[in-house]
Amino acid sequence: MKLLPTQYSNKIEAGTDEAGRGCLAGPVSAAAVIFSENYSNPNLNDSKKLSEKKRNELRKVIEKEALAFSVVHVDNHEIDKVNILNASILAMHKAIKKLKIIPGFILVDGNRFSKYENLKHKCIISGDSKFQNIAAASILAKTYRDELMIKLDKKYPQYNWKKNKGYPTKFHKNSIISNGPSIYHRKSFRLFDIQTELKF
Repeated sequence: MKLLPTQYSNKIEAGTDEAGRGCLAGPVSAAAVIFSENYSNPNLNDSKKLSEKKRNELRKVIEKEALAFSVVHVDNHEIDKVNILNASILAMHKAIKKLKIIPGFILVDGNRFSKYENLKHKCIISGDSKFQNIAAASILAKTYRDELMIKLDKKYPQYNWKKNKGYPTKFHKNSIISNGPSIYHRKSFRLFDIQTELKF
């Protein structure tokens, strides 16, 4: 599906998306991106549909060609306090706030969001495969989070985060059984129930 080259609104528009929502460890990360009104890049797409090499290539392009962009991490401790949905929305709010240009409208990937200040927003299901600013945000959120998880893997190599990035792979789950959770694991994600399910 070709992404729409133009924006949803006629205002300065920020697209926002998150990455890492379904992980057992690490932060949930969000990005916000503002392009010029007529910006078009046919290579932009949902980060999940791109190879790691392509995502990293596009990250450089986005950072060079966007009018403004930002990336924010909300750590596992905050996720445990407020739950993953609220942490995801919080991360997107923080990313929007961090932009050097104040947007007039927000395009959000998915179907859940809380109003940010006095700005109007629109939730778009599968927005990261429909709008370029959301697709760009998905790429930045994914690449920055992956980069962080690779760094954390050096501290805790037993979980193989450099490969699974904190997602619930069989190896990752079994490693939690063998080693227990790390300080970066999300305790609110019922890790011990996962262990019980795997053991018995």
